[in-house]
Amino acid sequence: MKLSEVNLNDLDVFERGCPHEMFALLRREAPVFWQQEDRGEGYWAITKYEDVKHISRHPMEFSSERKGSLIREPDPAMLAFTRQIMLSMDPPRHRQYRSLVNKAFTPRMVDGLRPRIRQMCRKIVNDVIERGECDFVEDLASSLPMLVICEMMGVPEEDRRHVYEIGNKMVGFDDPEYHDGKTLEMKIDQGEGMQYATEMFLYAVKLREKALSHPGNDLASALVNAEFEGRNLTPEEFNFFFLLLLIAGNETTRTVTTNGMISLLDHPDQLRALKQDMSLLDSAVEEILRFSPAVHSFRRTTTEPTKIRGQEIPEDAKLILWYPSANRDEDVFDDPQRFDIRRTPNDHVAFGYGEHYCLGANLARMELQEIFREIVTRIDGIERTAVPRRLRSNFINGVKEMRVRFEPGPTVA
Repeated sequence: MKLSEVNLNDLDVFERGCPHEMFALLRREAPVFWQQEDRGEGYWAITKYEDVKHISRHPMEFSSERKGSLIREPDPAMLAFTRQIMLSMDPPRHRQYRSLVNKAFTPRMVDGLRPRIRQMCRKIVNDVIERGECDFVEDLASSLPMLVICEMMGVPEEDRRHVYEIGNKMVGFDDPEYHDGKTLEMKIDQGEGMQYATEMFLYAVKLREKALSHPGNDLASALVNAEFEGRNLTPEEFNFFFLLLLIAGNETTRTVTTNGMISLLDHPDQLRALKQDMSLLDSAVEEILRFSPAVHSFRRTTTEPTKIRGQEIPEDAKLILWYPSANRDEDVFDDPQRFDIRRTPNDHVAFGYGEHYCLGANLARMELQEIFREIVTRIDGIERTAVPRRLRSNFINGVKEMRVRFEPGPTVA
């Protein structure tokens, strides 16, 4: 492959799998690479680990708020909307909003959820183990993160499927399967993304009313009573919190669960090693996160002229941080293309870094530990029966379907 062949906007490439060969070339020959765009002015692709960390450490120089945090160029009329989501805030506002929910995601609070999450994982496996086959994504990967975040937010059980389906459509904005075959241009022009956000907001209104009239021991009730700058959150602010927590707390963990199973199946020696020694579970989860992170990319915009690796970059330039590339940087990780569940140290950036380090990282780690504990110890002989169908996206490194079969086993109480 040559630099002239690199196209990080080609979603067909990402649908086939993360383009690691392309990223390796960029790290080697053009770590700060100018990528032209058909719909946009182009951007600087950042592919080296230290550069991703440097940019993430300096949010006032590399803004999430100026133009949002997604690779797609925002509609100027939508920027005010985009800036209400914590992902697209800069300090000090970002830190103020984040402080409202930080307490729910501390290691102590998360560890208190472990018995309940272990119970959920047992039921998830019980529901499929006698069948001997399933869609791994739908039946094993998707349920836990949806159940956990909905339970934390106080979403009633009968509403959870509805919330899950809206979330799918929002994160799959580049995949025609989630949008009746419409092209990306049609979706942008017709404001379809806003349509699904509106659906999510309408549900958030219902949830907020429930939290106000029948408060419980859940995050929604805590948010409606939280004080921010001497006042309670407005209904709109509550809606944006709900949107972020539901999307970020569901899609990413589901994605890593499926990608992790793919990695284990592609490296059967590592799967055998984990089955034989479950003390490797924590390090296995870290390697799963490094090897196939949930998020391909986030955007930053320069607030002043700067220089990265000698490359002059003007103010208001678009930079795209590529996390799968940073996680396989040869300058940081020994033999980075090798999947090694014993890898240590393993200072990956799958959860980001700095100001926007993933709020739910502790929760995601624990969910991954518990679902893989249940799958690896109880399901034997698992294998794919078809090629996994991946999400057509250079934002989320997702899988839509992965059919598997395995030896039928017993349910457990």
